[in-house]
Amino acid sequence: MSLNDPKWGNRGDDKRGSDDNQGPPDLEELWRDFNRRLSSVLGKGNGSGGNGGAGNGSGDNRESGPPSFRQIGGGLGLVAAFGAALWLASGFYIVDASQRGVVLQFGRYVETTEPGLRWRLPYPVQSHRLVDLTGVRTVEIGYRGSERNKVLKESLMLTDDENIVNIQFAVQYILKDPQQYLFNNRDADDSVVQAAETAVREIVGKSKMDFVLYEGREQVAANAQKLTQDILDRYATGIQISKVTMQNAQPPEQVQAAFDDAVKAGQDRERQKNEGQAYANDVIPRARGTASRLLEEASAYKSRVVAQAEGDAARFKQVYVEYAKAPEVTRQRIYLDTMQQIFANTSKVVTDTKGSGNLLYLPLDKLVQMSAPANGAPSATPQAAAETPAQAPARGAAADFQSPVPPRPDALSGEVRTRDSLRNRDRGDR
Repeated sequence: MSLNDPKWGNRGDDKRGSDDNQGPPDLEELWRDFNRRLSSVLGKGNGSGGNGGAGNGSGDNRESGPPSFRQIGGGLGLVAAFGAALWLASGFYIVDASQRGVVLQFGRYVETTEPGLRWRLPYPVQSHRLVDLTGVRTVEIGYRGSERNKVLKESLMLTDDENIVNIQFAVQYILKDPQQYLFNNRDADDSVVQAAETAVREIVGKSKMDFVLYEGREQVAANAQKLTQDILDRYATGIQISKVTMQNAQPPEQVQAAFDDAVKAGQDRERQKNEGQAYANDVIPRARGTASRLLEEASAYKSRVVAQAEGDAARFKQVYVEYAKAPEVTRQRIYLDTMQQIFANTSKVVTDTKGSGNLLYLPLDKLVQMSAPANGAPSATPQAAAETPAQAPARGAAADFQSPVPPRPDALSGEVRTRDSLRNRDRGDR
């Protein structure tokens, strides 16, 4: 068909039968037909043509008349169908990944839906409620917003030792069962506040004030969390306690000054106890060490004395055996040994006054050197200092003189002692 064809696009003037027009209906024609039907339902007539009613036999410019029952029914059907489609479409809803949907039928629980696009019967038959399960919720007990905004009715508690403390804490929780959370309790959030306050009051009432304020704060919070969860599970609230945090714990403001003084006194007491314990830890080990040393020295002295006594006894027995065999020889040997020990430890010079009157030469320098180590002093002996210069040559001349015969006991001027006294002296020198 050419574009110059006068019948192109004017299918309404085609005189042939409808058998030649079997294609799909035109959208514009459908829209005009819908508007005519809607106008008929609303009581409006069809609009007149542009020629003011001069008909050409086509019927497009007929005058409007009253709508028929068929037209009214058709319009109502379209409106009802459109409204029904909208009503059914209102049943679609979306559940996020962190949520659960609770479907109600005439206000009664039906089911819990998982995340995704869901559909239910439209309102008022069914309705739904979205519940967030992953969001952490917080309730404050004893304060609101800030610790300065105290709620004394909730925060003041009585301890086991009949003291009053001011405790402020926060409770964090999540939901674990939407059905229980929505339907088992009238106000589940308020149930958390009441259960947490009850649990903390019970724990504080069984504890001492110092334990609650200082070393036991974490333990009080942990016990309160467990007890609060038990209470909520007993009432089937569908709530899971995440954490109980102690924000502040202190005595009431009215007795804060007296309480601070008591705390300082307790700290001073602990400090003094620690200082005393440190001093005891320093003195006691040293005293024990000294005592152990003295015991060891006494034990060593005892062992030495006993061993020396046993040795002296054994030696005396041996000497006695020899003395029994030859008394005179043994007596003389003992006498010589004893005198040798005596003369080796003294600076005195013994001469025989009844012998020849030869002048003796005494080496004073050697005698002084011998007497200085023996007496522990560098000076000369008192006897040598008291001698006159005239007596010095005589004493020096007798230095190299040794009597071939042992001197008699009466010539020793009281220096010879008995055997027992000499042995005691020997032991003392040792």
